[in-house]
Amino acid sequence: MTCELAVRVIPRASKAGVAGTRDNAILVRLGAAPVEGAANAELIDTLARALGVPRRAITITAGASSRSKRVRVEGLSRDAALQKLGLTP
Repeated sequence: MTCELAVRVIPRASKAGVAGTRDNAILVRLGAAPVEGAANAELIDTLARALGVPRRAITITAGASSRSKRVRVEGLSRDAALQKLGLTP
């Protein structure tokens, strides 16, 4: 079971975490700056924690250098992932 999620990140936020949706994408605030992959690493950590999956189950498939990203999550359906993030499918 695998799902792809559209994610919009806000780097340099005061508090990291999932913050709802914006433009049909999951909004994730990150404390790290987008330098040398730090924000991408924090995105994977934040999503893994929120979804209850290991870090290796999450892959950024598109937009590694953009604020708009596509993320693949192994082991969860799209509906289950949205439910764990507190967003209704």
